[in-house]
Amino acid sequence: MGNQLMTDQPLSSDERRQKYAVPALEKGLDIIERLADEAVPVTQSQLARALGRQPGELFRMLACLEGRDYVRRDPATGGYMLTLKLFELSRIHSPYEALLTAARPYMRQLADTVRESCHLSVLNRNHVLVLAQEESPKPFRLSVEVGSVHSALRTNSGRLLLASLPVAERAALLADEPEWAKLAVKERRALDGRLQQIAETGVAISIGERFTGGADIGVLVGGAGHSVAAALTIAVLVDAGKDADVAHLVEPLREMAQAINRTIGLEPTAPR
Repeated sequence: MGNQLMTDQPLSSDERRQKYAVPALEKGLDIIERLADEAVPVTQSQLARALGRQPGELFRMLACLEGRDYVRRDPATGGYMLTLKLFELSRIHSPYEALLTAARPYMRQLADTVRESCHLSVLNRNHVLVLAQEESPKPFRLSVEVGSVHSALRTNSGRLLLASLPVAERAALLADEPEWAKLAVKERRALDGRLQQIAETGVAISIGERFTGGADIGVLVGGAGHSVAAALTIAVLVDAGKDADVAHLVEPLREMAQAINRTIGLEPTAPR
């Protein structure tokens, strides 16, 4: 009698988490993620309340994390805070180290040429992570914090990166995005149409959408068909009473993106 092959149905991220749960690991990750959200040291009792646990549940986990140098105690308050160990570990095998090394001189050249700030960002799960920035030489300029995380749906860089994904991959990412779930059907269709337009032109532009007086224009570095996909974006501070003139920034952006691509061994970015 022949063997019958059985194939498991694909599990969602929540289903996988429930099926293969490791409570102790979950507890440790909850602590790390909570401390990452806090700007000041947090006591064991405060952590317990925030995580919906008893203080005693966290004692051994905090002692372990402290012993492994992932967290440390503030001598004044006794509260816990993250050390730089996670940051250092992330840099050891960063897939973007070569990209950053190649991009920085071109980003500096771009900022000096167009006299506007520019930044480089990537998708980190369903959010946008800013990897690098070069500031405008102007006395008044827009700036974004390196290492900061932003919404993929509500940022110009995020929409550019979403538009670069294969349709199925983008749909799977958005399915786990709470912001997407809150959108009405009409809003989803409008966003889908916008992403399609960005995919066709290879350029994403937003003017005054998140902040009055600010405009963003971005193009891809790497992208479709490559293991690297990053958004190179110029952030423009628009003078009061004037229209945002960003069309002239498209070509310098494309040139720098192509120069970065060549340096890291990728084909020049082109509209699809």
